Amino acid sequence: MSQPLILSIDQGTTSSRAMLFEKNGQSFATSQQEFTQIYPKAGWVEHDPEEIWTKTLAVCRDALNQAKSAGRDVVGIGITNQRETTVIWNRKTGKPIFNAIVWQDRRTADTCRGLKEAGHEAMVTQKTGLLLDPYFSGTKVSWILDQVDGARAQAEKGELAFGTIDSFLIWRLTQGKRHVTDATNAGRTLLFNIHTNEWDKELLSLLNVPADLLPEVLNCADDFGTTEADVLGVALPIAGVAGDQHAASIGQVCFESGMVKSTYGTGCFVMLNTGKEAIPSTNRLLTTIGYRLNNETTYALEGSIFIAGAAVQWLRDGLGIIGSAPETEGLAKEVNDDHGVVLVPAFTGMGAPYWDPEARGALFGLTRDSGPAVLARAALESVCFQTMDLFAAMRADGASLNTVRVDGGMVNNNWVCQFLADVLDVGVERPEQTETTALGAAYLAGLQLGVYQSTDDLVSNWQQENAFSSKMDATRRTVLTERWADAIRRTRSNF
Repeated sequence: MSQPLILSIDQGTTSSRAMLFEKNGQSFATSQQEFTQIYPKAGWVEHDPEEIWTKTLAVCRDALNQAKSAGRDVVGIGITNQRETTVIWNRKTGKPIFNAIVWQDRRTADTCRGLKEAGHEAMVTQKTGLLLDPYFSGTKVSWILDQVDGARAQAEKGELAFGTIDSFLIWRLTQGKRHVTDATNAGRTLLFNIHTNEWDKELLSLLNVPADLLPEVLNCADDFGTTEADVLGVALPIAGVAGDQHAASIGQVCFESGMVKSTYGTGCFVMLNTGKEAIPSTNRLLTTIGYRLNNETTYALEGSIFIAGAAVQWLRDGLGIIGSAPETEGLAKEVNDDHGVVLVPAFTGMGAPYWDPEARGALFGLTRDSGPAVLARAALESVCFQTMDLFAAMRADGASLNTVRVDGGMVNNNWVCQFLADVLDVGVERPEQTETTALGAAYLAGLQLGVYQSTDDLVSNWQQENAFSSKMDATRRTVLTERWADAIRRTRSNF
Protein backbone atom coordinates (compact mmCIF):
# COMPACT_ATOMS: atom_id res chain seq x y z
CA MET A 1 0.00 0.00 0.00
CA SER A 2 1.33 3.46 -0.94
CA GLN A 3 2.11 6.03 1.74
CA PRO A 4 -0.18 9.07 2.03
CA LEU A 5 0.79 12.33 0.37
CA ILE A 6 0.91 15.77 1.99
CA LEU A 7 -0.14 18.88 0.03
CA SER A 8 2.13 21.88 0.53
CA ILE A 9 0.90 25.33 -0.48
CA ASP A 10 3.92 27.53 -1.19
CA GLN A 11 2.54 31.03 -1.70
CA GLY A 12 5.57 33.05 -2.73
CA THR A 13 6.30 36.58 -3.86
CA THR A 14 6.06 35.91 -7.59
CA SER A 15 4.08 32.67 -7.83
CA SER A 16 1.70 30.33 -6.07
CA ARG A 17 2.73 26.70 -6.06
CA ALA A 18 1.20 23.48 -4.82
CA MET A 19 3.46 20.49 -4.25
CA LEU A 20 2.63 16.97 -3.13
CA PHE A 21 5.28 15.23 -1.03
CA GLU A 22 5.93 11.62 -0.17
CA LYS A 23 6.79 10.69 3.42
CA ASN A 24 10.47 10.42 2.46
CA GLY A 25 10.52 14.06 1.32
CA GLN A 26 10.47 13.36 -2.41
CA SER A 27 8.07 15.40 -4.51
CA PHE A 28 5.23 13.60 -6.25
CA ALA A 29 3.59 16.43 -8.18
CA THR A 30 3.92 20.18 -8.68
CA SER A 31 1.66 22.89 -10.07
CA GLN A 32 2.70 26.53 -10.25
CA GLN A 33 1.37 29.84 -11.59
CA GLU A 34 2.98 33.28 -11.55
CA PHE A 35 0.90 36.33 -10.70
CA THR A 36 1.05 40.07 -11.32
CA GLN A 37 3.53 42.37 -9.60
CA ILE A 38 2.01 45.84 -9.11
CA TYR A 39 4.24 48.92 -8.75
CA PRO A 40 2.04 52.00 -8.11
CA LYS A 41 5.00 54.27 -7.29
CA ALA A 42 8.77 54.01 -6.98
CA GLY A 43 9.54 51.67 -4.09
CA TRP A 44 5.91 50.53 -3.72
CA VAL A 45 5.01 46.88 -4.39
CA GLU A 46 1.52 45.39 -4.25
CA HIS A 47 -0.30 42.15 -5.09
CA ASP A 48 -3.96 41.57 -5.83
CA PRO A 49 -5.16 39.21 -3.06
CA GLU A 50 -7.95 37.92 -5.27
CA GLU A 51 -5.45 36.91 -7.96
CA ILE A 52 -3.33 35.20 -5.32
CA TRP A 53 -6.40 33.32 -4.09
CA THR A 54 -7.55 32.34 -7.59
CA LYS A 55 -4.15 31.02 -8.63
CA THR A 56 -3.50 29.29 -5.32
CA LEU A 57 -6.85 27.56 -5.64
CA ALA A 58 -6.08 26.53 -9.23
CA VAL A 59 -2.70 24.98 -8.44
CA CYS A 60 -4.08 23.15 -5.39
CA ARG A 61 -6.91 21.64 -7.42
CA ASP A 62 -4.47 20.65 -10.15
CA ALA A 63 -2.14 18.90 -7.68
CA LEU A 64 -5.03 17.13 -5.98
CA ASN A 65 -6.32 15.96 -9.36
CA GLN A 66 -2.87 14.51 -10.12
CA ALA A 67 -3.02 12.57 -6.85
CA LYS A 68 -6.54 11.38 -7.60
CA SER A 69 -5.56 10.23 -11.09
CA ALA A 70 -2.74 8.18 -9.57
CA GLY A 71 -5.02 6.69 -6.94
CA ARG A 72 -3.08 8.36 -4.11
CA ASP A 73 -4.54 9.70 -0.86
CA VAL A 74 -3.75 13.19 0.45
CA VAL A 75 -3.98 13.42 4.24
CA GLY A 76 -3.48 17.11 4.95
CA ILE A 77 -2.12 20.52 4.06
CA GLY A 78 0.89 22.58 5.08
CA ILE A 79 1.14 26.26 4.15
CA THR A 80 4.19 28.47 3.74
CA ASN A 81 4.01 32.05 2.58
CA GLN A 82 5.81 35.24 1.68
CA ARG A 83 6.24 36.83 5.08
CA GLU A 84 5.29 40.38 6.16
CA THR A 85 3.02 40.88 3.12
CA THR A 86 -0.10 42.48 4.57
CA VAL A 87 -3.79 41.95 3.81
CA ILE A 88 -6.84 43.45 5.53
CA TRP A 89 -10.27 42.11 4.66
CA ASN A 90 -13.91 42.49 5.67
CA ARG A 91 -15.01 39.77 8.08
CA LYS A 92 -18.53 39.62 6.65
CA THR A 93 -17.73 39.57 2.95
CA GLY A 94 -14.20 38.13 3.06
CA LYS A 95 -13.18 40.79 0.53
CA PRO A 96 -9.88 42.65 0.91
CA ILE A 97 -10.27 46.39 1.42
CA PHE A 98 -6.96 47.15 -0.37
CA ASN A 99 -4.28 45.37 -2.36
CA ALA A 100 -1.79 43.30 -0.39
CA ILE A 101 1.20 45.47 0.50
CA VAL A 102 4.26 43.31 -0.20
CA TRP A 103 7.19 42.79 2.16
CA GLN A 104 9.46 44.62 -0.32
CA ASP A 105 7.32 47.78 -0.15
CA ARG A 106 8.96 50.98 1.11
CA ARG A 107 5.95 53.32 1.47
CA THR A 108 6.13 53.54 5.27
CA ALA A 109 9.79 54.57 5.37
CA ASP A 110 8.93 58.03 6.71
CA THR A 111 6.78 56.52 9.46
CA CYS A 112 9.62 54.24 10.51
CA ARG A 113 12.09 57.12 10.43
CA GLY A 114 9.81 59.18 12.66
CA LEU A 115 9.46 56.37 15.17
CA LYS A 116 13.24 55.94 15.25
CA GLU A 117 13.81 59.67 15.77
CA ALA A 118 11.29 59.57 18.62
CA GLY A 119 13.47 56.94 20.32
CA HIS A 120 11.20 53.90 20.01
CA GLU A 121 13.47 51.46 18.17
CA ALA A 122 15.25 50.07 21.23
CA MET A 123 11.94 49.04 22.82
CA VAL A 124 10.66 47.57 19.55
CA THR A 125 13.85 45.57 19.02
CA GLN A 126 13.88 44.30 22.61
CA LYS A 127 10.35 42.90 22.27
CA THR A 128 10.29 41.78 18.63
CA GLY A 129 13.94 41.21 17.67
CA LEU A 130 13.24 43.41 14.64
CA LEU A 131 14.20 46.91 13.52
CA LEU A 132 11.90 49.76 12.62
CA ASP A 133 11.79 49.21 8.88
CA PRO A 134 8.95 49.30 6.31
CA TYR A 135 9.78 45.64 5.55
CA PHE A 136 7.61 44.50 8.45
CA SER A 137 3.81 44.32 8.60
CA GLY A 138 2.86 46.68 11.45
CA THR A 139 3.33 50.01 9.71
CA LYS A 140 1.66 48.61 6.58
CA VAL A 141 -1.45 47.76 8.61
CA SER A 142 -1.66 51.27 10.02
CA TRP A 143 -1.12 52.80 6.56
CA ILE A 144 -4.05 50.86 5.06
CA LEU A 145 -6.34 51.82 7.94
CA ASP A 146 -5.44 55.48 7.48
CA GLN A 147 -5.69 55.53 3.68
CA VAL A 148 -8.91 53.57 3.05
CA ASP A 149 -12.04 55.59 3.82
CA GLY A 150 -13.78 54.36 6.95
CA ALA A 151 -11.32 51.51 7.51
CA ARG A 152 -10.08 52.60 10.90
CA ALA A 153 -13.63 53.00 12.22
CA GLN A 154 -14.51 49.55 10.87
CA ALA A 155 -11.41 48.08 12.49
CA GLU A 156 -12.31 49.60 15.86
CA LYS A 157 -15.74 47.92 15.59
CA GLY A 158 -14.15 44.53 14.90
CA GLU A 159 -15.46 44.38 11.33
CA LEU A 160 -12.07 43.88 9.67
CA ALA A 161 -9.36 41.20 9.87
CA PHE A 162 -5.63 41.52 9.32
CA GLY A 163 -3.39 38.72 8.26
CA THR A 164 -0.27 37.77 6.42
CA ILE A 165 -0.96 35.65 3.35
CA ASP A 166 -1.18 32.42 5.34
CA SER A 167 -4.05 33.86 7.40
CA PHE A 168 -5.86 35.09 4.33
CA LEU A 169 -5.61 31.71 2.60
CA ILE A 170 -6.77 29.82 5.70
CA TRP A 171 -9.74 32.17 6.04
CA ARG A 172 -10.72 31.46 2.44
CA LEU A 173 -10.04 27.71 2.63
CA THR A 174 -12.20 27.40 5.76
CA GLN A 175 -14.77 29.89 4.44
CA GLY A 176 -14.21 32.27 7.33
CA LYS A 177 -14.30 29.72 10.13
CA ARG A 178 -10.68 30.25 11.20
CA HIS A 179 -8.71 33.48 11.62
CA VAL A 180 -5.29 32.14 12.65
CA THR A 181 -1.58 32.37 11.97
CA ASP A 182 1.55 30.75 13.37
CA ALA A 183 4.25 32.11 15.65
CA THR A 184 6.81 32.66 12.85
CA ASN A 185 4.51 34.89 10.81
CA ALA A 186 3.23 36.72 13.90
CA GLY A 187 6.82 37.37 14.90
CA ARG A 188 7.44 39.40 11.73
CA THR A 189 4.68 41.96 12.24
CA LEU A 190 6.33 44.37 14.74
CA LEU A 191 3.28 43.66 16.92
CA PHE A 192 4.25 40.34 18.56
CA ASN A 193 6.49 39.87 21.59
CA ILE A 194 8.73 36.94 20.67
CA HIS A 195 9.69 36.34 24.32
CA THR A 196 6.17 36.14 25.78
CA ASN A 197 4.63 34.78 22.54
CA GLU A 198 1.78 37.27 22.71
CA TRP A 199 0.46 40.26 20.81
CA ASP A 200 1.92 43.22 22.68
CA LYS A 201 -0.32 46.07 23.86
CA GLU A 202 2.52 48.61 23.91
CA LEU A 203 3.46 47.78 20.32
CA LEU A 204 -0.16 47.88 19.18
CA SER A 205 -0.53 51.31 20.77
CA LEU A 206 2.70 52.60 19.25
CA LEU A 207 1.69 51.59 15.72
CA ASN A 208 -2.01 52.42 16.23
CA VAL A 209 -3.27 48.94 15.35
CA PRO A 210 -6.56 47.76 16.96
CA ALA A 211 -6.26 44.37 18.69
CA ASP A 212 -9.57 43.20 17.16
CA LEU A 213 -7.84 42.94 13.78
CA LEU A 214 -5.44 40.23 14.86
CA PRO A 215 -5.49 36.47 14.27
CA GLU A 216 -5.02 33.78 16.91
CA VAL A 217 -1.39 32.61 17.05
CA LEU A 218 -0.72 28.85 16.99
CA ASN A 219 2.30 26.55 16.93
CA CYS A 220 3.85 25.81 13.55
CA ALA A 221 2.42 22.27 13.69
CA ASP A 222 -1.13 22.68 14.96
CA ASP A 223 -4.84 22.52 14.11
CA PHE A 224 -5.40 25.44 11.76
CA GLY A 225 -8.84 24.23 10.66
CA THR A 226 -10.26 22.09 7.88
CA THR A 227 -10.89 23.10 4.30
CA GLU A 228 -14.50 23.24 3.25
CA ALA A 229 -15.20 20.39 0.81
CA ASP A 230 -16.62 22.66 -1.88
CA VAL A 231 -13.44 24.79 -1.97
CA LEU A 232 -10.91 22.13 -2.96
CA GLY A 233 -13.30 19.30 -3.68
CA VAL A 234 -12.27 17.54 -0.47
CA ALA A 235 -12.15 18.41 3.24
CA LEU A 236 -8.52 18.34 4.41
CA PRO A 237 -6.96 19.38 7.72
CA ILE A 238 -4.60 22.36 7.59
CA ALA A 239 -1.95 21.11 9.99
CA GLY A 240 1.24 23.11 9.47
CA VAL A 241 2.11 26.77 8.82
CA ALA A 242 5.38 28.70 8.76
CA GLY A 243 6.73 31.76 7.01
CA ASP A 244 8.82 30.86 3.99
CA GLN A 245 12.27 31.21 5.55
CA HIS A 246 11.33 29.28 8.67
CA ALA A 247 9.79 26.55 6.52
CA ALA A 248 13.00 26.36 4.49
CA SER A 249 15.04 25.95 7.68
CA ILE A 250 12.75 23.09 8.69
CA GLY A 251 12.99 21.57 5.20
CA GLN A 252 16.78 21.70 5.58
CA VAL A 253 16.34 20.01 9.00
CA CYS A 254 18.37 22.73 10.73
CA PHE A 255 17.20 21.63 14.16
CA GLU A 256 20.54 21.91 15.96
CA SER A 257 21.89 25.17 17.35
CA GLY A 258 24.57 26.52 15.03
CA MET A 259 23.14 25.09 11.81
CA VAL A 260 22.63 27.66 9.06
CA LYS A 261 20.69 27.70 5.81
CA SER A 262 20.50 30.25 3.01
CA THR A 263 17.48 30.39 0.72
CA TYR A 264 17.56 31.98 -2.74
CA GLY A 265 14.13 32.95 -3.99
CA THR A 266 12.93 36.45 -4.83
CA GLY A 267 15.17 37.59 -1.99
CA CYS A 268 17.87 35.79 -0.03
CA PHE A 269 17.54 34.90 3.62
CA VAL A 270 20.21 33.42 5.86
CA MET A 271 18.92 31.84 9.08
CA LEU A 272 21.11 30.58 11.94
CA ASN A 273 19.53 28.35 14.57
CA THR A 274 20.39 29.71 18.06
CA GLY A 275 18.39 27.15 20.06
CA LYS A 276 16.28 28.20 23.03
CA GLU A 277 18.12 31.51 23.38
CA ALA A 278 17.00 34.65 21.57
CA ILE A 279 20.41 36.22 20.89
CA PRO A 280 20.34 39.98 20.27
CA SER A 281 22.44 41.12 17.33
CA THR A 282 24.88 44.00 17.60
CA ASN A 283 25.35 44.01 13.82
CA ARG A 284 21.82 44.82 12.64
CA LEU A 285 20.66 41.28 12.03
CA LEU A 286 17.23 40.18 13.18
CA THR A 287 16.45 38.00 16.18
CA THR A 288 13.43 35.95 15.24
CA ILE A 289 11.37 32.90 16.11
CA GLY A 290 12.87 30.02 14.14
CA TYR A 291 9.88 27.78 14.83
CA ARG A 292 7.55 26.86 17.66
CA LEU A 293 6.63 23.23 18.24
CA ASN A 294 4.69 21.84 21.22
CA ASN A 295 4.67 25.34 22.73
CA GLU A 296 8.48 25.41 22.83
CA THR A 297 10.17 28.20 20.91
CA THR A 298 13.42 27.84 19.00
CA TYR A 299 15.06 31.13 18.01
CA ALA A 300 17.26 32.21 15.13
CA LEU A 301 19.43 35.03 13.86
CA GLU A 302 18.44 36.11 10.38
CA GLY A 303 19.83 38.28 7.65
CA SER A 304 17.38 39.45 4.99
CA ILE A 305 18.31 40.46 1.43
CA PHE A 306 15.45 41.93 -0.59
CA ILE A 307 16.71 41.18 -4.11
CA ALA A 308 18.22 37.85 -5.16
CA GLY A 309 16.25 35.91 -7.76
CA ALA A 310 14.41 39.15 -8.45
CA ALA A 311 17.63 40.45 -10.04
CA VAL A 312 17.50 37.59 -12.54
CA GLN A 313 13.80 38.29 -13.09
CA TRP A 314 14.80 41.91 -13.84
CA LEU A 315 17.26 40.67 -16.48
CA ARG A 316 14.45 38.65 -18.05
CA ASP A 317 11.41 40.92 -17.73
CA GLY A 318 12.95 44.38 -17.30
CA LEU A 319 15.88 44.29 -19.71
CA GLY A 320 14.86 41.36 -21.90
CA ILE A 321 18.44 40.07 -22.19
CA ILE A 322 17.58 36.50 -21.16
CA GLY A 323 14.60 34.31 -21.92
CA SER A 324 14.81 32.20 -18.78
CA ALA A 325 16.79 32.10 -15.54
CA PRO A 326 18.91 29.00 -16.40
CA GLU A 327 20.54 30.94 -19.24
CA THR A 328 22.49 33.00 -16.71
CA GLU A 329 24.79 30.09 -15.83
CA GLY A 330 26.17 29.83 -19.36
CA LEU A 331 26.45 33.62 -19.68
CA ALA A 332 28.37 33.90 -16.40
CA LYS A 333 30.90 31.32 -17.59
CA GLU A 334 31.60 33.40 -20.74
CA VAL A 335 32.94 36.35 -18.73
CA ASN A 336 36.48 36.81 -17.44
CA ASP A 337 36.95 37.19 -13.69
CA ASP A 338 38.28 40.73 -14.10
CA HIS A 339 35.22 42.14 -15.89
CA GLY A 340 34.99 44.89 -13.23
CA VAL A 341 31.21 45.48 -13.31
CA VAL A 342 29.34 45.58 -10.00
CA LEU A 343 25.55 45.57 -9.64
CA VAL A 344 24.04 46.65 -6.33
CA PRO A 345 20.41 45.53 -6.74
CA ALA A 346 18.85 47.93 -4.24
CA PHE A 347 15.66 48.10 -6.33
CA THR A 348 13.50 48.29 -3.19
CA GLY A 349 16.06 49.60 -0.74
CA MET A 350 18.72 47.64 1.12
CA GLY A 351 18.09 45.03 3.78
CA ALA A 352 20.53 43.61 6.33
CA PRO A 353 22.95 44.70 7.50
CA TYR A 354 22.42 48.19 6.02
CA TRP A 355 18.67 48.76 6.37
CA ASP A 356 18.56 51.67 3.96
CA PRO A 357 15.03 51.94 2.53
CA GLU A 358 15.90 54.96 0.38
CA ALA A 359 18.80 53.34 -1.49
CA ARG A 360 18.18 52.39 -5.12
CA GLY A 361 19.93 50.06 -7.53
CA ALA A 362 23.20 51.02 -9.19
CA LEU A 363 25.65 49.67 -11.77
CA PHE A 364 29.35 50.50 -11.58
CA GLY A 365 32.27 49.88 -13.93
CA LEU A 366 30.42 49.76 -17.26
CA THR A 367 32.43 49.91 -20.47
CA ARG A 368 31.56 49.67 -24.16
CA ASP A 369 31.92 45.90 -24.09
CA SER A 370 29.62 45.40 -21.07
CA GLY A 371 27.00 43.26 -22.77
CA PRO A 372 24.32 40.81 -21.61
CA ALA A 373 26.83 38.24 -20.32
CA VAL A 374 28.55 40.80 -18.07
CA LEU A 375 25.22 42.03 -16.70
CA ALA A 376 24.07 38.48 -16.06
CA ARG A 377 27.27 37.65 -14.21
CA ALA A 378 27.12 40.88 -12.18
CA ALA A 379 23.56 40.05 -11.15
CA LEU A 380 24.56 36.57 -9.95
CA GLU A 381 27.64 37.91 -8.19
CA SER A 382 25.54 40.52 -6.39
CA VAL A 383 23.52 37.78 -4.70
CA CYS A 384 26.69 36.11 -3.43
CA PHE A 385 28.23 39.39 -2.28
CA GLN A 386 25.08 40.28 -0.33
CA THR A 387 25.23 36.85 1.34
CA MET A 388 28.86 37.58 2.19
CA ASP A 389 27.77 40.72 4.05
CA LEU A 390 25.29 38.68 6.10
CA PHE A 391 27.94 36.10 7.00
CA ALA A 392 30.29 38.87 8.07
CA ALA A 393 27.58 40.26 10.38
CA MET A 394 26.85 36.82 11.84
CA ARG A 395 30.52 36.20 12.49
CA ALA A 396 30.75 39.60 14.19
CA ASP A 397 27.87 38.45 16.40
CA GLY A 398 29.98 35.47 17.45
CA ALA A 399 28.79 32.76 15.05
CA SER A 400 31.20 30.11 13.79
CA LEU A 401 30.24 29.41 10.19
CA ASN A 402 31.94 26.59 8.32
CA THR A 403 29.16 25.21 6.14
CA VAL A 404 25.84 26.47 4.82
CA ARG A 405 22.92 24.51 3.42
CA VAL A 406 21.48 26.27 0.38
CA ASP A 407 18.12 25.96 -1.33
CA GLY A 408 15.73 27.75 -3.65
CA GLY A 409 15.60 28.00 -7.42
CA MET A 410 18.88 29.88 -7.86
CA VAL A 411 21.03 27.15 -6.33
CA ASN A 412 20.31 24.81 -9.24
CA ASN A 413 22.93 27.04 -10.91
CA ASN A 414 26.30 25.39 -10.24
CA TRP A 415 28.18 28.60 -11.06
CA VAL A 416 26.29 30.45 -8.30
CA CYS A 417 27.04 27.73 -5.74
CA GLN A 418 30.74 27.72 -6.59
CA PHE A 419 31.08 31.51 -6.51
CA LEU A 420 29.17 31.53 -3.23
CA ALA A 421 31.65 29.06 -1.72
CA ASP A 422 34.50 31.17 -3.10
CA VAL A 423 33.46 34.52 -1.61
CA LEU A 424 32.13 33.09 1.68
CA ASP A 425 35.12 30.77 2.08
CA VAL A 426 32.86 28.05 3.53
CA GLY A 427 31.47 24.75 2.35
CA VAL A 428 28.20 25.00 0.44
CA GLU A 429 25.89 21.99 0.69
CA ARG A 430 23.05 21.54 -1.79
CA PRO A 431 20.36 18.96 -0.97
CA GLU A 432 18.66 16.64 -3.42
CA GLN A 433 15.38 18.44 -2.74
CA THR A 434 16.07 22.15 -3.26
CA GLU A 435 12.43 23.20 -2.83
CA THR A 436 12.87 23.02 0.91
CA THR A 437 10.40 25.83 1.65
CA ALA A 438 7.47 23.78 0.40
CA LEU A 439 8.98 20.67 1.95
CA GLY A 440 9.22 22.32 5.37
CA ALA A 441 5.50 23.14 5.33
CA ALA A 442 4.74 19.51 4.45
CA TYR A 443 6.97 18.33 7.29
CA LEU A 444 5.09 20.52 9.78
CA ALA A 445 1.74 19.13 8.63
CA GLY A 446 3.16 15.62 8.82
CA LEU A 447 4.30 16.16 12.41
CA GLN A 448 0.84 17.34 13.43
CA LEU A 449 -0.92 14.49 11.60
CA GLY A 450 1.34 11.74 12.92
CA VAL A 451 3.00 10.95 9.59
CA TYR A 452 6.23 11.71 11.49
CA GLN A 453 6.67 11.00 15.18
CA SER A 454 9.33 13.65 15.81
CA THR A 455 11.85 15.90 14.09
CA ASP A 456 14.32 12.99 14.27
CA ASP A 457 12.25 11.28 11.57
CA LEU A 458 12.89 14.26 9.29
CA VAL A 459 16.66 14.38 9.69
CA SER A 460 17.17 11.05 7.94
CA ASN A 461 15.28 12.35 4.89
CA TRP A 462 17.91 15.01 4.13
CA GLN A 463 20.26 13.93 1.35
CA GLN A 464 23.15 15.90 -0.11
CA GLU A 465 23.13 16.22 -3.88
CA ASN A 466 26.34 18.23 -4.27
CA ALA A 467 28.92 20.14 -2.24
CA PHE A 468 31.14 23.08 -3.18
CA SER A 469 34.31 24.33 -1.50
CA SER A 470 36.27 27.51 -2.05
CA LYS A 471 38.76 27.53 -4.92
CA MET A 472 39.51 31.26 -4.77
CA ASP A 473 42.76 32.55 -3.32
CA ALA A 474 42.57 35.05 -0.48
CA THR A 475 44.08 37.90 -2.50
CA ARG A 476 41.47 37.64 -5.22
CA ARG A 477 38.71 37.44 -2.60
CA THR A 478 40.00 40.62 -0.97
CA VAL A 479 39.99 42.51 -4.29
CA LEU A 480 36.37 41.52 -4.97
CA THR A 481 35.29 42.27 -1.40
CA GLU A 482 36.79 45.75 -1.48
CA ARG A 483 35.24 46.49 -4.88
CA TRP A 484 31.84 45.42 -3.56
CA ALA A 485 32.24 47.49 -0.37
CA ASP A 486 33.04 50.56 -2.47
CA ALA A 487 29.94 50.00 -4.61
CA ILE A 488 27.80 49.66 -1.47
CA ARG A 489 29.23 52.89 -0.08
CA ARG A 490 28.39 54.77 -3.26
CA THR A 491 24.87 53.30 -3.44
CA ARG A 492 23.82 54.26 0.08
CA SER A 493 21.16 56.98 0.17
CA ASN A 494 23.30 59.20 2.41
CA PHE A 495 26.23 59.17 -0.02
